[in-house]
Amino acid sequence: MKSIAYQKPGQIEETRYEKIHNVVFPSDKEGSIAVAQEIADLIRRKQEAGEYAVLGLATGSSPIKVYDELIRLHREEGLSFKNVITFNLDEYYPMSPDDVNSYHYFMYQYLFNHIDIDPKNVHIPEGNIPLSKVLEYTKQYEEKIRKAGGLDFQLLGIGRSGHIGFNEPGSHINSRTRLVTLHHITRVDAAPAFHGLNNVPRKAITMGIATIMQAKRIVLLAWSKKKADIVKRTIEGDISSDVPATYLQKHDNTTFVLDEEAASKLTRIDTPWIVKDVKWTDEMSRKAVVWLSEKTGLPILKLTDNEYNENYLSDLISYQGSAYDLNIKIFNQLQHTITGWPGGKPHADDTFRPERAHPIKKRVLIFSPHPDDDVISMGGTLDRLVEQGHDVHVAYQVAGYSAVSDEEALKFLEVNKHLGLSHTKINELLEELQIQNREQDSAELRKLKAGIRRAEATAALRFLGVKEENIYFLDLPFYDAPEFHKRKISPVDIRIVQNLVENIKPHQIFAAGDLADPHGTHQLAFEILMKVLENIKKKAFAKHLYVWLYRGAWDEFDIHEIDMAVPMSPDQVLKKRHAIFYHQSQKDLVMYKGDDIREFWMRAEERNKKLAEKYNALGLAEYEAMEAFKRYYF
Repeated sequence: MKSIAYQKPGQIEETRYEKIHNVVFPSDKEGSIAVAQEIADLIRRKQEAGEYAVLGLATGSSPIKVYDELIRLHREEGLSFKNVITFNLDEYYPMSPDDVNSYHYFMYQYLFNHIDIDPKNVHIPEGNIPLSKVLEYTKQYEEKIRKAGGLDFQLLGIGRSGHIGFNEPGSHINSRTRLVTLHHITRVDAAPAFHGLNNVPRKAITMGIATIMQAKRIVLLAWSKKKADIVKRTIEGDISSDVPATYLQKHDNTTFVLDEEAASKLTRIDTPWIVKDVKWTDEMSRKAVVWLSEKTGLPILKLTDNEYNENYLSDLISYQGSAYDLNIKIFNQLQHTITGWPGGKPHADDTFRPERAHPIKKRVLIFSPHPDDDVISMGGTLDRLVEQGHDVHVAYQVAGYSAVSDEEALKFLEVNKHLGLSHTKINELLEELQIQNREQDSAELRKLKAGIRRAEATAALRFLGVKEENIYFLDLPFYDAPEFHKRKISPVDIRIVQNLVENIKPHQIFAAGDLADPHGTHQLAFEILMKVLENIKKKAFAKHLYVWLYRGAWDEFDIHEIDMAVPMSPDQVLKKRHAIFYHQSQKDLVMYKGDDIREFWMRAEERNKKLAEKYNALGLAEYEAMEAFKRYYF
């Protein structure tokens, strides 16, 4: 197993831009196991010395798999926590410890209820103490840490604003445990768990930067592409209170543990030719030429030897022969990705086209994780496929009820007063909607919210011309876990998807390959599909199956990754917008905006237009907008 032991950054040339030691793992699971092993080793060393191990612990989705592995080590390998003292980073204020959204509840659910730690050794900031006593309480929390001998190990996550704990942008390096006001972005990210932004506390109690920095060892976890930008800024940028995590550059025993997606923007990974020799594959060459064109502001065909030589790419043109030859090669590769025929152009020479010409009429199966990802991410392409006569099927993988706000449910309940739903049932649901921070919606309320999503999705596809019998609501069971952190794939999920694929026998599958979804549904939906493709790959129909991945609302493929780009006319852009508008529950009160306050139709439109502008800036044809796809080989 790869070690996460600390070593000074910059010891080799390729890490010269990095100011914090980091280790990259293929996935969050492998990284979490390595971190849990380091914690276990610390606990055992302390046990042998007759000492306590003092741990600083974090909440949120990042450490969940670390805690899972610690529980496994306790149950299967006898790891004892009797000599462990813990101090949690933070807690919402005001917040009752038995509230399902409290970090007290979180820690017992995900760790403390499953190990043999002494409850008196567990310290979590109290969110329900009177305001007048908060200052004294925070001083006492600091004193307890000092009396325990200080933190031997501090586990951290990182917010997209760069906060650690609840130390928001602007926090001072000398700050201690205190009451803070939460950044709006932090509250927006928490809104789904609280059934709406209005229910999210505006304040929290958090350990300060100085408290964290006094830990003998710090490990920060960051998973998925949604963390890539802030990880790069933290590891390679200047120290700034605007990004509190950058203070960790001053700590002499810190490691960032990353998966490949979170590390993807680091210089040695994103633009490796700047710091080391690289192997010039076709994909790497394409990436470098696109990067150079964007950096210099020159179309690809106008790049000269000077631009290559002055921007770390002299060995690339030496390898390729000349800038002239390389420019033409990459220009042609990119031009061949553009097609107005996403299902293949009939009777055309398809040698350099992304899709086959035959069969002329294809069976197309579009997988949409939520009941709106299809029109948001590929509404224009979906429209083209229908217009060009293909047999288009759309499967929604999850019910999507958790993204329907209480306000939207209330509106439909009031409509149902006039449509025959029993007076008693309406009153029961109305009473439930008055309960803030409830652990989970009742089955009836989930059914109502899921019904809203179904009706919206059906209406949108009807508008685009998809036959109603070709619309499938799979309601995969993994989505019904009471908390999104606990969602796990089961054989039932795989069987449902596989049965549909084998029944339709598609020539094309379009699916979400977007792992930046803030709550993991897209990732699990994609993992299910990968398992299904592995199961069916030897079947006859699978030999002629092309799988195309699209990105969701949070991200777009880089141009060098794109295998098919589908242009949209101004009329198609408006038609796509109209289709998205059918998803009214996801418009003004959308629950999963993340740190982007725009509505999904605005994000999608701007992303599609920006992609077209990028292609045009490279010297290719100018279009109003474009949707992008990457082929997945199985």
